[in-house]
Formats: sequence, structure tokens, C-alpha cells
Amino acid sequence: MTTGAQTPGSPARPPRSRLRTFLPLGIAAWLVLEVWLLTVVAGAFSGFVVFLLLVAGIVLGSVVIKSAGRRAFRNLTETLQQQQAGVMPEARPNSEGNGLMMLGGLLLILPGLISDALGLLMLLPPVQKTVSRYAERTVERKLREAGPGTLGDAFRQARTHQPDGKVVQGEVIRDDPDDAPRGPRPPLTH
Repeated sequence: MTTGAQTPGSPARPPRSRLRTFLPLGIAAWLVLEVWLLTVVAGAFSGFVVFLLLVAGIVLGSVVIKSAGRRAFRNLTETLQQQQAGVMPEARPNSEGNGLMMLGGLLLILPGLISDALGLLMLLPPVQKTVSRYAERTVERKLREAGPGTLGDAFRQARTHQPDGKVVQGEVIRDDPDDAPRGPRPPLTH
């Protein structure tokens, strides 16, 4: 028997972003292309040459990551020592690009010729500057779009919009002007 009341429908699902749609397809295509390229090189030369290329990529990537990490750690310790001495840290011309160097090393470590080529490209200073500027502009644009607020506000807003966020909006008001505890608190009971 119907009473004329409509049954509640399922809540509207937000549209799926393009990145979530195409990223898995792009990764799958990249993996297939890497395997195909390795088989082409193995057919043209030999499997041993492909093995040597992969090992050389791992060794070179490890060396790049290690040197970039050491440089970043050295810059950090120098900056901290200058700050502890009360001196304003000076800008170093070669202090930037450690993250991109590490990314290049990681791409070299990944097995495949395309990732090795991209890793070698990331080691070039003009490419690092271009990628760095692009990333900086993108982050600045996203921050402008986000509007004013702190990271805590963004986290609270993100949790509030989730249906299962379990966040209760409210404000804590204390009657005591003193925040210091006056003695041991009694144990909590259920």
C-alpha cells in the first residue's frame, strides 16, 4: 500500500575528477610501453644489454639520490647553525633543486627506458628550473583558489563535508580563567 510519500533517493555522488579517471589508464599505458620498449631493445641487441641498462639505471639513480640527500642535509645543517648563531641565513644559489634531483634519481631507479630518459632529463638544470617554476605557479594558483584560512580550517572543512566525518561543530567555553589543573582528576567511568 502506498501512502504517497516518496522514498528517499540515494545522495547525489560528486562527479569523478578527470585525474581519477585517466591516471590509472595512463599508468597502465606507460607500463605497457616500457615493457614493449625493453623487448624491442632486447630483440635488437640482447637480453644481457637490457639487464646492464637496468642495473646502470639503478646504480646511477642511487648515486644521484644519495648526493642530493647529502647536499640537502648539508644545506639544512648550515642553515640551522647560522640561525643558532643569530645570523640571518644567506641564500645559496645551488640550494634549490634537491627534490627534483631526488625525483630524477627515483625515475632512474625505476626499471624502464622511458623512466630513465625522464630521470636523466630531470638532472638537467634548465629542466629543473622549468619544472620548479611550473610547480610553484600551480601551487600558488591552488592556494589562491582555496581562499584565506589555515591548514586546520581546511582540514576541518574537508572533514565537515564528509557524511561520515563525525565532526561536531561547537566551541569549548571554560568557566575558569585558570587553565591550570587544580589536582588529580577522577578516573573516567563508563
